Amino acid sequence: MKRGVLLFNLGGPETLEDVRPFLYNLFSDPDIIHIKSNLLRRMLAWLISTIRQGKSRDLYRQIGGGSPLRKITEDQAAALSRALIARNMDANVYVGMRCWKPSIDEAAGRILKDQVTRLVLLPLFPQFSVTTTGSCLKYFRVLDQELGLSSRMQISPVESWCDQPLYIESMAELIEKGLQEFRMPEREKISLLYSAHSIPASYVERGDPFLEQTQRSVALINARLGNRLASSLAFQSKVGPVKWLGPSTKEVLMEMGRKGSAGILAIPISFVSDHIETLQEIDIQYKSLAAQSGIKEFRRSASLNVYPKFIDALADLAVRKFEKLR
Repeated sequence: MKRGVLLFNLGGPETLEDVRPFLYNLFSDPDIIHIKSNLLRRMLAWLISTIRQGKSRDLYRQIGGGSPLRKITEDQAAALSRALIARNMDANVYVGMRCWKPSIDEAAGRILKDQVTRLVLLPLFPQFSVTTTGSCLKYFRVLDQELGLSSRMQISPVESWCDQPLYIESMAELIEKGLQEFRMPEREKISLLYSAHSIPASYVERGDPFLEQTQRSVALINARLGNRLASSLAFQSKVGPVKWLGPSTKEVLMEMGRKGSAGILAIPISFVSDHIETLQEIDIQYKSLAAQSGIKEFRRSASLNVYPKFIDALADLAVRKFEKLR
């Protein structure tokens, strides 16, 4: 028996030159842009990537010229491998990015080369959406048919882990640490602002469980914190003119300012790694907006990244799947 775990993520441009091809890959994904015609979807992806590349490059310049997502994900893979060895469940851990490098195709090639016989697919998205977990698993199924992976190994996917106990504990612990950084003496007056990546509202109307699962995660984290602080759930990173899941983080933040909130802790609820949405959108854009809205203190809880208890959560998910593959 030779075990493997494939970590899925979307990826991110590592240099400014990568921005346009990354955007093209992102918006040509049929699970992100629901257009049946491949030609029309690719034409639209080319148009969006061409129009947005300049603005996106400016944003990436503000965080050092590229996304740290690949390095963080590879660090998570290495930490997960060590955690599994500590549980006597050694496994090779691979990284496959849906829209960038290393691609899912590259990961599948390494898995075949290593002659893995038991494979767990583990998307790094706690809450399921067709735009993230769904897209990664769907793409892998196509590769499976092309390469005959299922005939060579047992494969088991993790589709959702929004209520995984160690994930909930990790989030709560990082929030507690974030609260301790506030200077204001009356910390019970700090408000929690959970911010998730938005998706088109029509996806939820057609049955995408992302909203319900995100709400469940928030409720469990708040319960772990003792339900002692006011909290809101909002959504960021909308693109284009269609109706997106709301309310937007920007709108909620401004409303909090109007209501006299003195301190806000932003929590990246649907992101497990630092990238453009945390490092630029929350840390720079929303921090500036908070100051303009009269909020005295605005901070963000740390991302999960390689937080030890979070790595344990991933290990638990993998071990449970491996035990069923015996």
